[in-house]
Amino acid sequence: MGIIYSNSKIPVRSKFLTLIPFSTIPVATRHQISRRPSNPNPVTARYDFFQLNFFPNMRPLDESETTQVFEKLFKFTGNNLKNVVESPSHEGPDQNPGRYCFRLHKNRVYYVSESLVKRATNIKRENLVAFGTNIGKFTKSGKFHLTIQALNLLAANAKHKVWLKPTSEMSFLYGNDVIKGGLGRITDNINAYDGVVVFSMSDVPLGFGIAAKSTQDCRKMDPNGLVVIRQADTGEYLRNQEDL
Repeated sequence: MGIIYSNSKIPVRSKFLTLIPFSTIPVATRHQISRRPSNPNPVTARYDFFQLNFFPNMRPLDESETTQVFEKLFKFTGNNLKNVVESPSHEGPDQNPGRYCFRLHKNRVYYVSESLVKRATNIKRENLVAFGTNIGKFTKSGKFHLTIQALNLLAANAKHKVWLKPTSEMSFLYGNDVIKGGLGRITDNINAYDGVVVFSMSDVPLGFGIAAKSTQDCRKMDPNGLVVIRQADTGEYLRNQEDL
């Protein structure tokens, strides 16, 4: 995703600015990063990691938030989480766009390249609507949930997968769980409560959810048995446009 901006003065919720992954910053310096300087000046500020907090309502994840986000991602990606954190970015016009970063704005977590961060500095703060990828949000109780926008990231690094029969795709895209009768294929070694990414038989990612049964148990189930508890599906782009 690129940079989205608006000339409107209507408050927006998708601003995102950061330069380096929070997990790479020494613990001793994280408290310094979280301090907001008085009289912030986002126009003249130098963009080093001690000045990431110059933009009100935008900040790196703290340790607790980082732990929650990484635990959710690990549930779906396993050891491939390393690819998510360390993968070089391919977004942006720069020859060396750098790496991807995580950033919190209001209650939403974004994943964006360093190159787009630098380009976004050319847009007035109040006009910046979104850039990078919104991968999830924190609830009012402080719990992190992945959202459908994270699907491509999860699909590219998924540890466990299921594939739906063509006749069952529409049911899933209307927000229903996956039952055994709609299952086309399933990867080995899935345990109950593992995170799984749901694909069509042509390998198009459709959504993700939580395994209700292990791979071995699924093979013994009757056609109406529950296989995957749906958490998100691409049908939400039509059903829940106001919330995305």
